[in-house]
Amino acid sequence: MAKRSLSWTEDKIAKFLKEGRGQGEGANYQPWLTIHDVPSRGLSTRQKGNKTGRIHHVLSDLERNYLYLLDWSDHVIDIREQYPLDRERTLQIAEELGYRHPMDIATQTPIVMTTDFLVTVRREKEVMYIARTVKRSEELENKRTIEKFEIEREYWTQKNVHWQIVTEKEIPREVCRNLQFVHGYLMVDEETRQVSMELLQYLIVSEEESLSEAFRQFEHRNFLDPGGALLCFKHLIAAKYVSFDMTRSFSKRMKLEEIKLSYNNEEMRRWAT
Repeated sequence: MAKRSLSWTEDKIAKFLKEGRGQGEGANYQPWLTIHDVPSRGLSTRQKGNKTGRIHHVLSDLERNYLYLLDWSDHVIDIREQYPLDRERTLQIAEELGYRHPMDIATQTPIVMTTDFLVTVRREKEVMYIARTVKRSEELENKRTIEKFEIEREYWTQKNVHWQIVTEKEIPREVCRNLQFVHGYLMVDEETRQVSMELLQYLIVSEEESLSEAFRQFEHRNFLDPGGALLCFKHLIAAKYVSFDMTRSFSKRMKLEEIKLSYNNEEMRRWAT
């Protein structure tokens, strides 16, 4: 699909508002920006969310990885990416701070600022919002970038929403690789789900030493094609029936004793929120 015009005008902003951009929650939310609205650097992707059941538009590899963490966390209820800030308010804040508001250079139109993620979280019995901006650490050395972040920070402070910048230093790379490995395997057909449950039962009693040996035996016993057990195991991980040390790269050579049948999500919660 061809990219839309990248220039901003008042008519374009009005059109986006009429389309419902930046509005709704859960499956009904529409991000202000999609991958078709920004310059392509080969990093923009569309990811199906398990929390929301809709397609998320992420504009960098860091945003994608952070989305994996949010989608995995038991604390997170809803994820709204590319969330628009009220333009009248950001214009006023910029003036109060003495900073230039972001403008479209070609049209001299004040643009609608966005926050990468507005997240709804539940902590014990309390439901709250947190706002997160995801950027590489080197971008924080740019004075103009910091000015924009100050506008964003003040916007959320006035709304009593905790805002924070997340860089690659706070996003565990190996964990995200493992989450990418199983992302998309939560929702499976009934036959796959049933076979996955049978695999779980088999792993509980198996005397094989490694996962690869257990997979091979399970596939032989159940007349599965090679790789069938691994597919089911991905579902078991995605559904949190089994777990392993997510800071280590997954390998079928893992010993069965390294695989846990109970799941503690505290570390994942810490990383994501």
